[in-house]
Amino acid sequence: MAYVFLDESGDLGFNFTKKKTSRYFVITCMFVENPKPIRRIVKKVFSSFTRRQKKHHPGVLHCSKETPETRTRVLNELCKQPVRILSIYLNKAKVYTRLQDEKQVLYNYVANILLDRIITRKLVPMTEPIELVASRRETNRFLNENFKGYLSHQVRSKQQLPLVVTIKRPREERCLQVVDFACWAIFRKREFGDASYCEIIKEKIFEESPLFP
Repeated sequence: MAYVFLDESGDLGFNFTKKKTSRYFVITCMFVENPKPIRRIVKKVFSSFTRRQKKHHPGVLHCSKETPETRTRVLNELCKQPVRILSIYLNKAKVYTRLQDEKQVLYNYVANILLDRIITRKLVPMTEPIELVASRRETNRFLNENFKGYLSHQVRSKQQLPLVVTIKRPREERCLQVVDFACWAIFRKREFGDASYCEIIKEKIFEESPLFP
């Protein structure tokens, strides 16, 4: 079984007059053959927290809310693992108008392209089932089922590979907490021009490319 963990950073809002609307949207996949060592990164980081840190922490690592020390620690630990990271980023100003009004379609489209690149570049074994675990981003059950069905159908019809898509909360799957750090690092590089965190994991990033150049 091959495992692919997916997360995103930024938002899909297109009203750039709003202060919190991001200029970029990033989707990142992390491929691993054995997720257990990745899960242990989270446990290891939590064990290093002081009693006070543990008391005031929600219990789930979320990169944008962590200290620079924790971010660096997680990314350095990730760099020690045999993982491959692929990322697609959107300069939202270049997204077609028709897609701006269909956010779910746009999200599915980007995720499918990213998954297709993982498969065509043979970053996952071609003879084994693939489990894609995505971080839960929609509370609407129908949209989650739509996402799962869309990706499963695309991969089966184009690549003839068995794909199981699951959607979990980061609390349920610790690997999602780790890929969040990788995705945030790439997002920060694009959105704010700060590549310092991305540099830590640059050897693990197999591809980082724009969707609408």
